[in-house]
Amino acid sequence: MRLPFIEAGEIVTTHGVRGEVKVLPWLDSPEMLCGFARCRVGGREYEIENCRVQKTCNLLKLAGVNTMEDGQALRGKTVELYRQDFPEGLIFAAELMGMDVFAEDRCIGKITDVLDYPGNSVYVVTGEHEYLIPAVKQFILDTDPEANVMRVALIEGMRSDED
Repeated sequence: MRLPFIEAGEIVTTHGVRGEVKVLPWLDSPEMLCGFARCRVGGREYEIENCRVQKTCNLLKLAGVNTMEDGQALRGKTVELYRQDFPEGLIFAAELMGMDVFAEDRCIGKITDVLDYPGNSVYVVTGEHEYLIPAVKQFILDTDPEANVMRVALIEGMRSDED
């Protein structure tokens, strides 16, 4: 299911006296947030005037947020990016949740979790049985977010209750 907004991080504090806010990013890297011209915070759209990386966080200067008090009012809020501003083929873990998973034209369940590991992600598919499916081309044959369907190839050992 395509989401209209992607949660990109949380505003954790202010930075300086000119309204900059410090964002703990939830994207693949802090640099990724710097490629956007707009965002939403608390349901309101903001133009991103400046974004820079500071260690593992981002410092954002949002249009209309000009004082430390303005920035403080946004503390604890989630920064959302517009889905339409991302490249077309990119699919996020949040969009996979609840997706129907098919193996050999049979529905084996729905994606209930995405586990992130250093090598690759693993999709947890829950139905009659639970499956742990590595997110690699060998096993993920096709993903159609519009139809909310993923087709996979199963091998022995993916079913969590197998002996």
